Amino acid sequence: MAQPIRRKRTTKKSKPRFFGKWFLAIFSFFLILIVSIGIYKFRDGFLYYLGFKTDKYANELTADERKLADIRIYEVLHKHDDKAIGFDVSEYQSEIDWEQTYHIDESFELSFVFIRATAGKDRIDSKFKANWKGAKARQLIRGAYHYYRPNENSIEQAENFIKNVRLKKGDLPPVLDIEKLPKSQSIDSLKVGLRRWLNKVEKHYKVKPIIYSGESYYTDFLKDEFSEYPLWIANYNFWRNDLESDWQFWQFTEKAQIEGVVGMVDVNIFNGDKNKLLMKCIQ
Repeated sequence: MAQPIRRKRTTKKSKPRFFGKWFLAIFSFFLILIVSIGIYKFRDGFLYYLGFKTDKYANELTADERKLADIRIYEVLHKHDDKAIGFDVSEYQSEIDWEQTYHIDESFELSFVFIRATAGKDRIDSKFKANWKGAKARQLIRGAYHYYRPNENSIEQAENFIKNVRLKKGDLPPVLDIEKLPKSQSIDSLKVGLRRWLNKVEKHYKVKPIIYSGESYYTDFLKDEFSEYPLWIANYNFWRNDLESDWQFWQFTEKAQIEGVVGMVDVNIFNGDKNKLLMKCIQ
């Protein structure tokens, strides 16, 4: 009986994995590099989103960073030179020589200023009275804002603001500055507290307050329930050049330099000219 013919098994040679490993390594490297650059470039935005608003680092910018900031500021202001331009200050700017605060870069006139008045249920900005008086002497359109602390009683915070801020004809409406997320309560409870502050302050001054917040914070937590309030948005994105139609004010940088003010300053653009801004003031 004939023996069956046995065929030789051919073993397939495994393809070298050398190329695949190198491709994966190179791809991973560039992915990490791109993400790292993105995080660094927009670090202020990430910090703001997480609730860590950066300080005023005037003396910590390198020469190149200062130059880049100045170019950015000039480009944005030049594009919006038909709009009213202002700034905002607190005790962090120390003593201000208000007689010098006329322009940015000797080209763009300053028309208004927001001044921090109070924070939480019992804190008064140590420079508020001096800044409020100085801004009036300088004939700037003034606005006062309250820094809201989410874990403190909202009514007590409203009373703190009302007790210390007297708004008159020609002043901007009161501002509620909300930046932090609560640590000891839910977002829903936070919204209840914000509404109580806004209602009490509106009842006292007989004008609807302005809400100040970062764009991401406002979009994620406030927009659906507080869209009826005038909006002052902070967005420092390098690539943004315009205001949204529902933004009354846009804080586009925290790195400006203004004659008469020590350190860096937040600069804001109003969504209209000075005459339109005056119409938004208390009548």
